[in-house]
Amino acid sequence: MRKISDPHHFMKLNIDYQEKFQQRHIAPNEADTAEMLQTVGVNTIDELISQTVPQKIRLKAPLNLPVAKSEFDYLNDLKQTASKNKVFKNYIGQGYYDVIVPGVIQRNILENPGWYTQYTPYQAEIAQGRLQALLNFQTMVLDLTGMEIANASLLDEGTAAAEAMFMQYSLRKNQQAKVFFVSEELFPQTIDILKTRAQPYGIELQIGDHREVELNNQMFGAIVQYPAGSGAVYNYSGFAADAHTKGIKLTVVADIMSLVLLTPPGEWGADIVVGSTQRFGIPMGFGGPHAAFFATKDEYKRSMPGRIIGVTIDSAGNYALRMALQTREQHIRRDKATSNICTAQALLAIMAGMYAAYHGPQGLKLIAERIHGLTILLSKALTALGYEQQNDVYFDTLKFELGDLAAPIHGQAINNEMNLHYTGSSVTISLDETTSVEDVKTIIRFFAKVKAKSLNDIAFDDLKEDIETVIPAGLQRQSAYLTHQVFNAHHSEHEMLRYIKSLEAKDLSLCHSMIALGSCTMKLNATTEMVPVTWAEFSKMHPFAPVDQVGGYMEIFDELNKWLSEITGFAAMSLQPNAGAQGEYAGLMVIRAYHQDRGDRHRNIALIPSSAHGTNPASAAMAGMKIVVVKCDDNGNIDVADLKAKAEQYQNDLSCLMVTYPSTHGVFEESIIEICQIIHQNGGQVYMDGANMNAQVGLTSPANIGADVCHLNLHKTFCIPHGGGGPGMGPIGVAKHLVPYLPGHAVVDIDQGKSISAVSSAPWGSASILLISHAYIAMMGPDGLTNATKYAILNANYIKARLEKHFPVLYAGANGRCAHEMILDCRSFKSAGIEVTDIAKRLMDYGFHAPTVSFPVAGTVMVEPTESEPKHELDRFCNAMIAIRHEIEDVANGTMDKLDNPLKNSPHTAAVITGNDWAHPYTRQKAAFPLAYVAAHKFWPSVGRVNDTYGDRTLICTCPPMEEYEFEESVLE
Repeated sequence: MRKISDPHHFMKLNIDYQEKFQQRHIAPNEADTAEMLQTVGVNTIDELISQTVPQKIRLKAPLNLPVAKSEFDYLNDLKQTASKNKVFKNYIGQGYYDVIVPGVIQRNILENPGWYTQYTPYQAEIAQGRLQALLNFQTMVLDLTGMEIANASLLDEGTAAAEAMFMQYSLRKNQQAKVFFVSEELFPQTIDILKTRAQPYGIELQIGDHREVELNNQMFGAIVQYPAGSGAVYNYSGFAADAHTKGIKLTVVADIMSLVLLTPPGEWGADIVVGSTQRFGIPMGFGGPHAAFFATKDEYKRSMPGRIIGVTIDSAGNYALRMALQTREQHIRRDKATSNICTAQALLAIMAGMYAAYHGPQGLKLIAERIHGLTILLSKALTALGYEQQNDVYFDTLKFELGDLAAPIHGQAINNEMNLHYTGSSVTISLDETTSVEDVKTIIRFFAKVKAKSLNDIAFDDLKEDIETVIPAGLQRQSAYLTHQVFNAHHSEHEMLRYIKSLEAKDLSLCHSMIALGSCTMKLNATTEMVPVTWAEFSKMHPFAPVDQVGGYMEIFDELNKWLSEITGFAAMSLQPNAGAQGEYAGLMVIRAYHQDRGDRHRNIALIPSSAHGTNPASAAMAGMKIVVVKCDDNGNIDVADLKAKAEQYQNDLSCLMVTYPSTHGVFEESIIEICQIIHQNGGQVYMDGANMNAQVGLTSPANIGADVCHLNLHKTFCIPHGGGGPGMGPIGVAKHLVPYLPGHAVVDIDQGKSISAVSSAPWGSASILLISHAYIAMMGPDGLTNATKYAILNANYIKARLEKHFPVLYAGANGRCAHEMILDCRSFKSAGIEVTDIAKRLMDYGFHAPTVSFPVAGTVMVEPTESEPKHELDRFCNAMIAIRHEIEDVANGTMDKLDNPLKNSPHTAAVITGNDWAHPYTRQKAAFPLAYVAAHKFWPSVGRVNDTYGDRTLICTCPPMEEYEFEESVLE
């Protein structure tokens, strides 16, 4: 062994080293990159980019963003920012309440990538866990509302109310009826959204007192709040009966926690019941994300927006679940759709359902009774102090007229770090499950102090001993709820943990393998990005808290606005839309407002390419536009001649073009600048769908291309996880001339001068998950973001290079390159009896979720790997696809039976493989372990191929009796 005796012979140490987050996010290493480039046929990644992205749309300078931070430094700096948020006790109410998130749910669902990285359950056989959790949610909603069918969540309470208005409008028998009655006691943010959604359809909102309004046959619907915004609980049964005699349908916006004690709306005449499940264990998060519920009568099920989870059977006749009734109906009906909803708040709905399962009916009743009881105690105490409480019947909210005492009460509340809700000289106080007797005492003390009194003046202990409900017998709940065993079997933490894990084990997520969905960008959701979401400084903030208490959030919004504006090239962003489709709608409403402000009210034509995502025409229709379809050429590009002809034909009425870039076909169209110029020359605006922004960041931008508006799917390009189908965020960026029209809000002043009314309940949408995108951009920096785009394009072209010998690639750019995704044409396999669905199901046997199936072209799959997938994972996927191609060839040449083969019988469950009977002409190994790697990393689908037809024919959307779950077991004696 050599001895180091020379005192100067020491290893040099690099003390300037700092780990780069982009090296963790972008998976291919240097050696893998070299191999991939060789396969693709280029020397450098920049050579590939120059062959892929047209030079004329490339950015002239790098992104002007702060230098990337390490994960360690980012979290340390964010802690300082978080400290600028003041976490007060919030009794503001108005649809948002502090909660106790059960630790077993927070750790094992909200903070668990096995749950939050799942994709929307379009491939039901590998999504049975979250489908069951969502079925639990639907059952919970139906039990508590007293209705007959519910969906698996919507975005928030306000937009759910707007969806209800639209559904009532579409169901109206009197086509001349255009008036919608709105109780003045709805939460103001809900009324604001109703105004936004009503305008394009010419719906007249009549806002007033439900006790005084004269209902008439010009009204198609009505909506009330239960309990009302003031906290009062009204008996609406007479109002409901009057509405029905006049052919008016009634929507009730209900507080789900109150329904544990109050008579369900379904029992006194509601046609639709909507609301938020935020109170069931979902943090306020400064506005979201929160799962809204929507329940109605069975006769309206085909008009109901959103996703419905239904019971069916699998290929072996066993219990199985899937999404029912063509729940993405906007893809079928397009501009005739009554909703553009294509997402939900699945992760939050799952949490709410688990909250109900953990507490059970008795636990929920104890929580609701405690909230109600403390509210009664507070009312009695403040009344004893001489304050006038105005609600005779209430659940959790008191209202006081304070007169000259309003200001001193407000001052005392702030001194005690408590927020109440003030309207003029009135105050409302809403209690929640976190409120304690000590909190009530604190409120009493400062109310007493203002009157120079004390707690001793009201015999508080005596008041505490004499608590009886103020809810009259006629409004008290009598019916049972949550009787199913799932809500009565998991009340210990151990049982709950095992139940959560048993469902998680049935679902494939990014924890298992890549999910290469074209147009959906299932990329890494880094742990560091996720951690701050549950910090109290962010999660416990009320969206209507005073501005001087939310400095941390304001700083993050300001930075994110600047960064996203730089990335898109636009002048400003609105962070309010809380889903991609809602971003579409918001962008179109901004364009509509711009035209109207200029006196061009007649401009209502939207040009939309035939390849567009189904939400595009649905959103345009909801914004009051008429859709004119533009042809695509044989290469999948927009037919420029057809576009020019139609833009000129409708130039006097042209509102906008809706375009996705790169195209839905995965190609950077060379003519995009000319396309935008044609629209502008004919008086229109260009709306860009940001679904494919993953291929633009750092290389080009919507503004650079010529767009005026673009929505961004933050749950895609900017790393917010899919959460099994939601949450998401869809903020919009706009050019300078459109900034004045960005959405405002009825409660928080964010008006831009000529703002449209709100599109979401909270002023900054699902604010708490904006932290994820903020973290991603801050830690990637300008170079990292640009490299992510380059590697997204490299990974896609690597897959293309490996698979194009086996599957025709439907479209490519001028140099034969795809963008960040490609379409594999599977239509020719029909001659062998193999459908694209068979390929999707067979991929499950190889351990993969299928790419996007039959969109935008029927009979194809659209593959998008993202930059966060390593080469070996890309190779696993390619090997699986090539092996499946050989299986198809075996069927085509007769080596395998045309009907009894691994593709037609896929997916193969463990029960099938290990069963006593095996009559197939291929081996069990071929079925379950078709490639060597599968044996080491086998993911078993929990059910065989689901039977959609059976499920829709016998529609069941609640948890069936437990005997449906039970299987005969042999007993060893």
